[in-house]
Amino acid sequence: MQHLAIAGRNLVRNMRRSLSTLLGIAIGSIAVLLFGAYKANIGYAMETAYVRLGGHLQIQHEDYFLYGSGNPTGYGIANYKRILASIQSDPVLRDQVTVATPTLQFGGIAGNYAAGVSRTIIGSGIVAADHAAMREWNAYKLDLHLPPFQLNKSEADSAITGSGLARVLQLCSVVEAKDCRRGVAATAGATAAPAGDMPGDLAALTAMESRTQTTDKPVGASRIELLASNPRGAPNVVALHVIAAESQGFKEFDEVYVLLHLDQAQRLIYGATAPKATSLLIQLKDSGQVGAMKTYIESKLPEWAGEDHTLVVHDFGKLNPFYVQSVNMFNTIFGFMFMLIGGIVMFTVSNTMNTTVIERTVEVGTLRAIGLRQAGVRRMFITEGFMLGVAGAVLGLVVSLLAAAFINRLDLHWLPPGSATPVPLALSLWGEFGLMSLTTLFLIAAASMSAWWPAYRAARLNVVEALRHA
Repeated sequence: MQHLAIAGRNLVRNMRRSLSTLLGIAIGSIAVLLFGAYKANIGYAMETAYVRLGGHLQIQHEDYFLYGSGNPTGYGIANYKRILASIQSDPVLRDQVTVATPTLQFGGIAGNYAAGVSRTIIGSGIVAADHAAMREWNAYKLDLHLPPFQLNKSEADSAITGSGLARVLQLCSVVEAKDCRRGVAATAGATAAPAGDMPGDLAALTAMESRTQTTDKPVGASRIELLASNPRGAPNVVALHVIAAESQGFKEFDEVYVLLHLDQAQRLIYGATAPKATSLLIQLKDSGQVGAMKTYIESKLPEWAGEDHTLVVHDFGKLNPFYVQSVNMFNTIFGFMFMLIGGIVMFTVSNTMNTTVIERTVEVGTLRAIGLRQAGVRRMFITEGFMLGVAGAVLGLVVSLLAAAFINRLDLHWLPPGSATPVPLALSLWGEFGLMSLTTLFLIAAASMSAWWPAYRAARLNVVEALRHA
């Protein structure tokens, strides 16, 4: 305690220099903590978005991830209902899994023949009630206000498309008026194909499909015909009513995205044969359990799958490389910034202590002359650097917490890459105790280490020369 008291008095002797050094450390701490909080919020927001849409884990055919985009239905899981039942009844998974649901992905052609337009699409058949439950996942307590999932509790032939696809297909009831206008061909004089000019084979398939569907459709819905082939190559068509258009963030995906009910998708692809699913989505309560649950499910899959033993489990990081790349990029930027701030702090404290040693050369010589050992001199200056580090780091931590709380109350929003809707601009600092502890300890250590060399030089001063210093 005596050393701390002496070091404190020495720092107060030159208050201006001590305050400037302390503020430099505090500003470095604030920069690191606020950017770290921003990085953490981005990671939480991206993870929440991917987990809500695709779950934490997915069970797929072992080759589906690499080759499935060319022929999704060729990698279907036949006994998916048995696997889902096993997951839901398993004593270990029962307390960890919030939703386990099948999905069927396929390729096809969507056409609005009343407008004379069509394009290739990627369709996904889902259990709407399960996905509505998945969209409620918010383990990080983010301030998200998403609209209700419109496909939930909708009619069997309802569908949701990407905003880009709705625009291309001229579905004027589900896109903004400014986005619904004829393309180049139409404006150049081409006339839209009337509904009755649909190709004969497609019209016949549509007519057969329409007999099984109700004619009482939601107000404002837009009709499209969806053409796809079954695993044997035979074509089939289904008439869908688009009830909403949702932006998917990426233009390329936004213009091919169609979401429909699983039963409708299975009937389109498999007809009267046994239906399959291309993936089984598993959403967990806690992201921290992803590794353990993945290992556990992999150990149980041979038993659950039976003859269909070519299944594997992928986590959401492997399935979404953009998420992993984004997180790694921000981690790299944060690491570079962390080391840069540390270097600035060390330079600032070292410069301050060097100046202090020069000014107090006579004092050091006097202390050495009355019996203070070299270790005592070193300890004196290192303690001063340590106290500067503690004061600056603690001040930076307190100011960072107040600044983060203030910014979070401003209700700011921004549109991150790949996101379809603006998200709150929040700084997730409170609760990031690892970040706060690491930053504070690092700055204290940097300040203490940067004082070591000036302290070493001061301790090595010749006593006679120090006393003669003017």
